[in-house]
Amino acid sequence: MKAREFRNHIRNQGLKELQALLMELLREQFNLRMQRGTGQLAKPARLRAVRREIARIKTIMAEKQAGRSV
Repeated sequence: MKAREFRNHIRNQGLKELQALLMELLREQFNLRMQRGTGQLAKPARLRAVRREIARIKTIMAEKQAGRSV
């Protein structure tokens, strides 16, 4: 999913769905870090993409919690 599509997708979700997605991405990030450490990481670019997706979710969650219109 491209960045713009991902942003539009997560903006339409509630806080609980965002929290679940965040936990899933954090687990994926952990697994990717472990693969990198053991030299088994097949797609190094995925690590960067996951980090950015986590940041996007955290930003949108903060906006929703602050009551800003998104």
